[in-house]
Amino acid sequence: MDGYTGKILRIDLSGQKAEIQDLDKNLTRSYIGGSGIGARFLYDETTEKTDPLSGENLLIFMTGPLTGSGVPGCGRHEVIFKSPLTGIFARSGVGGSWGMKLKQAGFDGIIITGKADKPIYLWVHDGKVEFKNAAHLWGKDTYQVAEILEKETEKRMSAAVIGPAGERKVKIAGIAHEGNHARMAGRCGGGAVMGSKNLKAVVVSGTGKIQVKREDELKDYIKKILPHIKEAGKMMGKFGTGGGIPNYERLGNFPHKNWALSDWEEGANKISGIEMAKTILTGRYACHHCPIGCGRVVKVDTGPFAPVDGGGPEYETLAALGSNLLVDDLKAIARANELCNRLGLDTMSTGGVIGFAMEAYERGLINKEDTGGIELRWGDAKAVIEMVKKIGERKDIGKLLGEGVKKAACEIGKNAIEFAVHVKGLEPSFHDPRCFFSQALNYATAARGACHNSSQSHCCEMVQTQPDIGIDEPQDRHQVEGKAEFTAKLQDLMCMFDTLVMCKFFHVTGAIKVRHMVDFLNYVTGWEMDIEEFMRTGERIFNLQRLYNVRCGITRKDDILHPRFLTLKRNRGKLPPIGKLLSDYYDYRGWSEEGVPTKEKLKELNL
Repeated sequence: MDGYTGKILRIDLSGQKAEIQDLDKNLTRSYIGGSGIGARFLYDETTEKTDPLSGENLLIFMTGPLTGSGVPGCGRHEVIFKSPLTGIFARSGVGGSWGMKLKQAGFDGIIITGKADKPIYLWVHDGKVEFKNAAHLWGKDTYQVAEILEKETEKRMSAAVIGPAGERKVKIAGIAHEGNHARMAGRCGGGAVMGSKNLKAVVVSGTGKIQVKREDELKDYIKKILPHIKEAGKMMGKFGTGGGIPNYERLGNFPHKNWALSDWEEGANKISGIEMAKTILTGRYACHHCPIGCGRVVKVDTGPFAPVDGGGPEYETLAALGSNLLVDDLKAIARANELCNRLGLDTMSTGGVIGFAMEAYERGLINKEDTGGIELRWGDAKAVIEMVKKIGERKDIGKLLGEGVKKAACEIGKNAIEFAVHVKGLEPSFHDPRCFFSQALNYATAARGACHNSSQSHCCEMVQTQPDIGIDEPQDRHQVEGKAEFTAKLQDLMCMFDTLVMCKFFHVTGAIKVRHMVDFLNYVTGWEMDIEEFMRTGERIFNLQRLYNVRCGITRKDDILHPRFLTLKRNRGKLPPIGKLLSDYYDYRGWSEEGVPTKEKLKELNL
């Protein structure tokens, strides 16, 4: 199976059993890989009654056919599970080299069920798996564990690791990779799922060769397109994802003060990737086979926020732990980011819940007795850092905040729900839906909740195009007519990024178009897929993920933005007409008025 190893490793932690399963060729053509095949397994083997923190939940690590093939931007893999934070479908993508090393070890994916009776880690190498005692690792942070595992296994390994937050089943805990570079599968609580299984780490390594059908042609094609990819990503490589902050601030896309404040230009400039490059940046790193190198390496060795030495904050973290909390000190944000990485916390949800808590404190709904003595005031960097620790350690109000803003607001009561910003239980990524109407519609309908990565559509409301799917020029960001088709097409395209598995920054920067993705896939697999089948596959995957959520009770009632996005107007932004957008979207998707895929649509998609 060119592009695939053809093998899935199944692990039952309860009995410490391992089984190797052949990968069904029909699955590869219908769902490709990544979160496409992962969604199929999750749909078939869990139900609406599956407790996300039980042994019955699946924890799926899945690569794609381009992983490790030499195609640029394909060092990634996907983690798929039922979310303990939202109770619905979840996927979390992550870069680095772990996915490539899993394929070199002989497997396209790992499906983990059950619960070990004591802490363990998995050592997967060259077609074998070992169940290893992890008692000595339990309680240690992700940086420490990565160092120890390198000594216990081998230097060329890569480890997926949880920190103390995952061990304690904090529902906003993620899964860290690449040691102190901290590539994080952060969203939706995968770290809690892993912790609930008493699984501290999954270590992979191998020497196998990944088969490519038309290898010489692929190499020639990459050589031809690589200069354009490098040029398109040059500024992202220089300044990281945070380099776009000044422009986002001008557009009104950069969120402040729990999504409530309109302008913060001076603060935004202080924490941008441009300012980082002048101050704390010491280097950068790249995922496997990536020519861009957007990863930041930072160092803080003096002052109250030292020491910091390793992976630095990217755009979402600069917003979550910076502008969202009115913290304008880069060193403080770098420290809070490193704490999240070490504890194994999703920086985006962590910033979201702290912003909610700051507003609750300001309104008098919580006090110092609740916070363990912390005066939780806007812009107080030391208070933010202490609160990160409390969330990771499940102490004081940190225990409640680790459940996510939706549950925290219900527990606090009064009017807390009015400023608990989430969609379907997931704290939003930090792109304002009042700035881009496509993101308003995408936040409402994306499978895992408010996630800009589910469409990356705002890029095509600024400068980018995808002419192969009819997006010949950027669409006006506040346009309503045609927004449903525009958004749905880009959601389907992002499903294909997540199934190949390929970095979405190649779309963001305009480095590649759909035809390039199709060519890459055909060169690697030997298929003759055209653009129409390619996009229909993305639509099939998107609808399958929707079906999973429908089974969990999701309908139109849940496809709604938080009231703050619908009633509180920001400068340079507009309030999205979500009712009209949704109705148009359901019509285009072939869903019912309640947001359920129709039988006709399912038949059309071979679902």
